[in-house]
Amino acid sequence: MLSIDRSIVEAIVSHARRDHPDEACGVVAGPAGADTPTRHIPMVNAARSMTFYEFDSMEQLRVWREMDDRDEEPVVIYHSHTATEPYPSRTDISFAGEPGAHYLLVSTRDPETEEIRSFRIVDGVVTEEPVRVVDATVDPNAVQSYMFGQSPATVDYECSGR
Repeated sequence: MLSIDRSIVEAIVSHARRDHPDEACGVVAGPAGADTPTRHIPMVNAARSMTFYEFDSMEQLRVWREMDDRDEEPVVIYHSHTATEPYPSRTDISFAGEPGAHYLLVSTRDPETEEIRSFRIVDGVVTEEPVRVVDATVDPNAVQSYMFGQSPATVDYECSGR
């Protein structure tokens, strides 16, 4: 299960909306070994594509070195899909190189709703996982859980409360 602060989810969705119609991408770093996403790092989609994302190699090197210096790791790797549901494509699966990361996808196909889903991708095997959005600004124990279906069916959940 991915537990993530609402403010980070909102920042990811905002980044995805800002970069639309191109896919947005980035990471959320956290303390090494803790599986706790704490620091949102929006990155540039070097591909500048509506259907594909690619980290800029120099930016990725800088970000990964910075995480290493801070004893962090990429807890979440995210990107957006601009016209389809948030489910990993064959390309997404083939490029998933961090087996310990949560792969968070956001769909920006509908300007009125946010669709988010999280997956583990290990050796080409995709496993969907629940997303628990924690609203730490209100009450650290206040949680909204989102369990999305295990199939690539269309899902339409509003996570922002707008």
